Amino acid sequence: MLKDQDRIFTNIYGMHDPFLAGAESRGDWDGTKELLAKGRDWVVDTVKESGLRGRGGAGFGTGLKWSFMPKESDGRPHYLVVNADEGEPGTCKDREILRHDPHKLVEGCLVASFAIGANAAYIYVRGEFYRETEALQRAIDEAYEAGLIGKDACGSGWDFDCYIHRGMGAYICGEETALIESMEGKKGQPRLKPPFPANAGLYGCPSTVNNVESIAVAPTILRRGADWFAGFGRANNTGTKLFNISGHVEQPCTVEEEMSVPLKELIEKHAGGVRGGWDNLLAIIPGGASVPCLPKGICDSVLMDFDSLKEQQSGLGTAAIMVMDKSTDIVAAIARLSAFYKHESCGQCTPCREGTGWMSRMMQRMVAGNASIDEIDLLEQVTRQVEGHTICALGDAAAWPIQGLIRHFRPELESRIEQAKKNAAA
Repeated sequence: MLKDQDRIFTNIYGMHDPFLAGAESRGDWDGTKELLAKGRDWVVDTVKESGLRGRGGAGFGTGLKWSFMPKESDGRPHYLVVNADEGEPGTCKDREILRHDPHKLVEGCLVASFAIGANAAYIYVRGEFYRETEALQRAIDEAYEAGLIGKDACGSGWDFDCYIHRGMGAYICGEETALIESMEGKKGQPRLKPPFPANAGLYGCPSTVNNVESIAVAPTILRRGADWFAGFGRANNTGTKLFNISGHVEQPCTVEEEMSVPLKELIEKHAGGVRGGWDNLLAIIPGGASVPCLPKGICDSVLMDFDSLKEQQSGLGTAAIMVMDKSTDIVAAIARLSAFYKHESCGQCTPCREGTGWMSRMMQRMVAGNASIDEIDLLEQVTRQVEGHTICALGDAAAWPIQGLIRHFRPELESRIEQAKKNAAA
């Protein structure tokens, strides 16, 4: 279990002053000038050695992503883009950082921008996060006033500006290239890659897009060392992580814990356990709405990290844990997610545009049992035709929850269909 002195987010519950005086008393902005004085390569290498993987869902190595940026400028400016869109259902960790620990993010933006040779960072915040945006803007204003950012940031000789860009509530804009399109004033639709953002991103310039949590932990990693961060969790799954626990638990919460913590331990220690006891558990979605659910049998022993969940044909995603007890209509729950993905598809790719609508309609029929047994296989087959055949991962996100349902709860689908037939015959 993570000790208090190893927590990076020390004000995640907003018990203390979130602004500059409070942030400095908790160790933020401590020796930032000295960190930058060690040079770009040192910053990138330290983050690489720490094993930090992107906290937005994909889990790509953060230091490796930074190293893709050109070392020398070809005349185009470099940009850091921070993804604070957080539209994944069940996920609410980044908004806690924006609301209660915004200086961690602002300092992280400076450090990361320096590492990739960017003099400006844009934080793309989901439009609904109104109060969170206010808190973040106040933190940015304070940092400017104190000389921590702006011209000669922290006295380091590096000029750095930080801007907030508010989105308009489209889930698809959480995808990095759709986010860039939206920031440029265009329709939020993903771009084909290549070119990757590191070559041609925001305004056609070299850009790096990172999640809020990935950026906010960087200064602490640099201060405390790569070995300290790498000491948590299993190999290739290192560090600490914010977990959201919601649904049928006694105390829904956001908590920082070390990677590779057993799922059962996480829920019982921090969320007061499953409502009605662990034996009342039906299933858990372990990483936000886009990953397949896991039945109780797997949840008993699975670890909360990228590799353990991948072995169970699910994923860590954003680490938003949605707990469903035996009172849940699991078919209706997955149908609700299907309706969400149908609504949020940008319509650019045919498999996703047509497939999400077809899958959602099919799931509504499954809820009522108004289908034949053969159609369960047909539905599974269509998810395979959508998955992996789109520009971005929204097609995968729409397919995976249904695949998880069929994999683990096929008898429930079949019994509904049989029951509906009996009712019709009667």
